[in-house]
Amino acid sequence: MQRYFLEEAYQPKERYEVQGEGYHHMVRVMRMVSGRQVYLVFTNQTTIIAEIIEISEHSVYLKEIGKEQQAKELPIQVTIASGYPKGDKMEFIAQKVTELGAHQFVGFPAQASVVKWDDKKLQKKQQRLEKIAQEAAEQSHRQVTPTITLFSSSQAFYQTLTQYDAILVAYEESAKQGEQSQLVQTLKRLPLGATLLVIFGPEGGLSQKEVTTLEAAGARLCGLGPRILRCETAPLYLLSAVSYQFELQ
Repeated sequence: MQRYFLEEAYQPKERYEVQGEGYHHMVRVMRMVSGRQVYLVFTNQTTIIAEIIEISEHSVYLKEIGKEQQAKELPIQVTIASGYPKGDKMEFIAQKVTELGAHQFVGFPAQASVVKWDDKKLQKKQQRLEKIAQEAAEQSHRQVTPTITLFSSSQAFYQTLTQYDAILVAYEESAKQGEQSQLVQTLKRLPLGATLLVIFGPEGGLSQKEVTTLEAAGARLCGLGPRILRCETAPLYLLSAVSYQFELQ
């Protein structure tokens, strides 16, 4: 059953209206007709099963049949922050961390980042990533679409660090030294609903200066097992570990 995200909070109505891209997908792509059922996802994490009752020239009207009961979101809110990597790796990361349950995805220019984007390119890139995240959220039956934030400077990113309950830095040197407890310890002490930020470097990793700055802001360094992971693989490892800790035990 197809899934569509609406930019409104759920409240009981006699009928719900879908326009724009959702309308186009329902009518032009999926060729839906009256009687077809879909999921409608609202901004307050409520998802309903809805049946099409009318299709007009610009809108699809639906009635509520029931509510989705199964929780789909991670019990803690995880923000993945990545130093800007090369090529289309940002798109891959945004798609996969959405599938794995990230609450937010952040990009920032690390010292080792090769790509240089001006404000215009950042805006275009953010719009592209938002579309990828929404499609991934629909595919993976999420109840939330992750927010995407791309910073033009690392300093602007650093100014947001105080808003999280815990901060981890996936650090290659920690992995080389055999550090293997910080991730587990952090996850065990976080209560349900807590906010966790995990920071990853681009190709080349994070510099010692960046690590020192992050530690001064309260971040803790962690290894992700004995193997050195690519910048696009490490966030997937982290979210899989979070899922195991909170959802599979």
